[in-house]
Amino acid sequence: MTHLSPRARIAVIVLVVVVLSGAAAGYTVRAAKDRQQASADSGFTLARRGLYFQDTGSGRTARQPGDGGPRATGGPSCDRFYAAGGTALCLRRRPGLPPRAYAVVLDRRLREVRRIALPGIPNRARVSASGRMLSWTMFASGDSYATSAFSTRTSILDLRTGYLVKNMEQIPLTIDGRRHHAPDLNYWGVTFARDDNRFYATVSTGGRTHLVEGDMRRWSARALRANAECPSLSPDNTRIAFKKKVSGDPGRPWRLYVLDLRTMSEHPLAERQSVDDQAAWLDDRTLAYGRGGDIWTVPADGSGEPRLLVPDASSPASVS
Repeated sequence: MTHLSPRARIAVIVLVVVVLSGAAAGYTVRAAKDRQQASADSGFTLARRGLYFQDTGSGRTARQPGDGGPRATGGPSCDRFYAAGGTALCLRRRPGLPPRAYAVVLDRRLREVRRIALPGIPNRARVSASGRMLSWTMFASGDSYATSAFSTRTSILDLRTGYLVKNMEQIPLTIDGRRHHAPDLNYWGVTFARDDNRFYATVSTGGRTHLVEGDMRRWSARALRANAECPSLSPDNTRIAFKKKVSGDPGRPWRLYVLDLRTMSEHPLAERQSVDDQAAWLDDRTLAYGRGGDIWTVPADGSGEPRLLVPDASSPASVS
């Protein structure tokens, strides 16, 4: 065994302290930088009405005023963004491997009020109309039951109580009137009703996707129909926009549809291109969605034709 002289021991101790101090300082700088990137400029808030979205060029949240004025930038840097009821949700990737991210909750002035560290890659984000209920979906890797390189993890956060559902797979699920147990359950794409209790989401199991209706108070969910993904509930809570698989072509598998919850009848929208997004309702008559790196809009009743709304943008959210 090698014996160090007292002077050598002191030198080693000093070196260790310097290395650890440098690592701590680096972590502090990175954490401060993370928080700075997630914050908005002082003049950029949710107080202005309009369409909020992610600006592709800057990577920051921007706003298109409802009166057609110029695009305003200066919002937080996010990979996915959504806002409603004076609350915003910003999903932002963290550098390094394995993939990690933050779910950052922001108030009306887009100041951070809560931050949750997450594994995986940001995919979907939603906030209820009141701003109370939040949900996000992450692409996660390493699950043994996955049929591809990833699966999903979807969470729900109640801001009023602080209760966090880390993984929606915990919620008891009923399919065809029977309690469904399976190791391959995946939830994604949550949308909330106005009562902040009922929600809709996609669940995948056994190679099929289902639209499910959930009840937070009863802690239950039931499948309503098959082949429906990324639901988005209309402001009047009567219809759901969703993407339906219509082709085996991996390049064009989906088409946007709207489902009437009272009659359970559906109709396709005028957008014929494949859309891999959770559409957002601008009002009870119009939908917005990301396609090809831009935000498009289309009437919800199936009439008309798609119209380019905002170029070089994603994650639309209408704030009134």
